[in-house]
Amino acid sequence: MNRPKIRFKGYGDDWEQRKFGEVAEGFDYGLNAAAKEYDGQNKYIRITDIDDETRLFVRDAVTSPDINLENADNYILKKGDILFARTGASVGKTYIYRELDGLVYYAGFLIRAHVNEDNNADFVYQNTLTEAYYKYIQITSQRSGQPGVNAKEYQEFTFFVPDKAYHSSPAKV
Repeated sequence: MNRPKIRFKGYGDDWEQRKFGEVAEGFDYGLNAAAKEYDGQNKYIRITDIDDETRLFVRDAVTSPDINLENADNYILKKGDILFARTGASVGKTYIYRELDGLVYYAGFLIRAHVNEDNNADFVYQNTLTEAYYKYIQITSQRSGQPGVNAKEYQEFTFFVPDKAYHSSPAKV
């Protein structure tokens, strides 16, 4: 039975096992561009711009993408977006976009997944901070060279979610 021990009002049913690919869409790779001095408007988030402890966007040395942004709208983060580090020692590191971060483009060593409207993005993101997620990353990222997890592999990670009727709105306690 997939029913948590701790129960909240409004969450009475068993939880369902889902894959990231079922709760999010658009597992896309970021911009292939170098960083340049911040232009005052367009922020650029790279793996190193995600704090290892807090998983927040580090604002100490904000940069901008060094590329013509005229056709780069697909790389702008929006509410419901989660970023995943795809290679190297930081593989598996995640970040959830916060509107207070402003206009942010994401870099090529990151993968963006947009959590669909049927699910709560914060809840989905919290599943990237679990022991089960870390174990999945450890196993999946083992390669003969540098560790890595691609978009298709991220889509396969499974976790439990509450009844769909409650995914997009918080419980009323």
